[in-house]
Amino acid sequence: MADLRRKKTAKGTIVHQVRYRSPSTKSGYAYRNFETVKQAKEFLSHVRQKSSNGLSQSTIRTVDDAVGAWLDICQSEGLNGGEPVTRYTLQNYSYRSGFVLGFEWPKEIWQLTAPDIVSFRSWLLRNAPSRETAQKVMITLHSVMKEMAIRGVIATNIATGITIRMDSRYDEPITIPTTAEIKALLWAADSLANSSNGQTARAWQRYRPMLYLAIDSGMRPQEYLALPRHAITEAGINVVQALDGGERRISVPKTKAGRRHINISESTMDMVSHYASRHAPENPFDLVFPTEKGTWQTRRNWQRRGFNIACLEAGLVSKTVEGGKTLIRPKFRPYDLRHFFASMLIAQKLDLKRIQSMMGHESIKTTLDTYGHLIGDEEASAPRPGLVAMLGDKVDVASCGSEATSL
Repeated sequence: MADLRRKKTAKGTIVHQVRYRSPSTKSGYAYRNFETVKQAKEFLSHVRQKSSNGLSQSTIRTVDDAVGAWLDICQSEGLNGGEPVTRYTLQNYSYRSGFVLGFEWPKEIWQLTAPDIVSFRSWLLRNAPSRETAQKVMITLHSVMKEMAIRGVIATNIATGITIRMDSRYDEPITIPTTAEIKALLWAADSLANSSNGQTARAWQRYRPMLYLAIDSGMRPQEYLALPRHAITEAGINVVQALDGGERRISVPKTKAGRRHINISESTMDMVSHYASRHAPENPFDLVFPTEKGTWQTRRNWQRRGFNIACLEAGLVSKTVEGGKTLIRPKFRPYDLRHFFASMLIAQKLDLKRIQSMMGHESIKTTLDTYGHLIGDEEASAPRPGLVAMLGDKVDVASCGSEATSL
């Protein structure tokens, strides 16, 4: 994205500066000064014309060029026909791309062979801060090469098949609350909302429906924290937005699968709708659960000021000894409520594709990696009652057996 600016030099003279994309620089931009506006506009026109001509071996000669073009495509067009990435995702991509740019590639991009990619992988494993980071950088390189191949810059994606393998991040068992612990959390929320302490009661006027909704829907914390009023329907919730990874703004869900409709039990819907219409502060983002100042809550504040308090009230804590002192910490995190929701879907023997849809997973592999061991345990055990029967009249979560549909 090139543009024209007027700048004053250190000597006090005025120059006309063109800023344009240059993947070979650290900032991703290069600058050229001209004495006259006419010269600057002619150069600007040339740069824009060159950009509009598309990608080719004449414009993309090095890996650095390819990375710069790929980042621009991610930001302006979106990969594979998808939507442009969010600012936070672009920052992550830029960070990973820095490792690709840091390697001294020995040839121009069209001359590279598989051994060159293997050499990069070896260098990356020695220089990346962690194996996980190295794996993500290799995924980025694959995406760059794939994009260059489908646009005709290179004949084939020579990075195909050269990867960094890692054990699943879900090899360690995930933490799933029991039905008794979930009931204890809900009773704690009820108690706090009816506290004789006015400040506590006011806070839990908001936190209580949040906790019920998290349990009843399986939504990610960043989804219900960014829930807008217009996403509430008679039957449930439309997941249409979420906090981005840095929590600096509200964005669309990270993947298409994240956009979905979730049926919610009537009791929870009444609670959420009542708070949204009667108590939620007016705010420019139309949020159901905003702060008093009208902005969105952060996941950290929700966990510290809301969820952790409910865990302590319910007695759901763990004790550890550090430095001779006994420390009491909450036993669960807000995300564990999502795992509980998924475990109940599995207990009700829902089809795996329906579970994937309701959880908002883009790939069924994610569903299997996360909950595959539960499916195996469930098949090996006797049928258990559904979530409604387990929780009794504490909360009607019949929605756990309902269909979720993509928006």
